[in-house]
Order: sequence, then C-alpha cells, then structure tokens
Amino acid sequence: MTKKARRTFTPEFKQQIVQLYLNGKPRKDIIREYDLTPSSLDKWVNQHQTSGSFKEKDNLTPEQQELNKLRKEIKQLQMENDILKQAALILGRK
Repeated sequence: MTKKARRTFTPEFKQQIVQLYLNGKPRKDIIREYDLTPSSLDKWVNQHQTSGSFKEKDNLTPEQQELNKLRKEIKQLQMENDILKQAALILGRK
C-alpha cells in the first residue's frame, strides 16, 4: 500500500473547483477528473460558503479564536512572570 504524496493547491485552483461544484457539475465527476479526495472538496465548499476564504485562520470558530487568544495571553504572562522572577533574584543579591 503506497501513500500518495501530499499535494498543495492554490487558492485560485480551489476557487475554480468550488465554482464548478456550485455551477452544477457533479461532485463525483469533479473528484475523479481532478483526482481530489471527497473530504477536500467538501472542506473547500464549506470554507467558501462560511468565510469566502481558504485560509485556516479565517475559518476558525469563535471558540477556537478565543482559545488561541487566551493561549497567546498565557504565554505573554508567563514571560513577564519569568522576567519579574529574574529581576527579584538580581535585586535580592544587592
């Protein structure tokens, strides 16, 4: 069983495929003709209908966006805390 190499597609290509689908071309024909996986086509159509963008960051749910924001904030606070600990150690020596 050989694995297929991972392919990447341009946003323009994805847009053309979605347009073919929206214009009524059968899903099965698009998948076969362009050698796509059904999940890829479904994902592109969903992304197009949701946000109009094929970038992952544009298609995050509000919960995922909030989680990413909170993770960044935690990292920032941890760095600030480490800096304060180092400053306290330095000042404590003098």
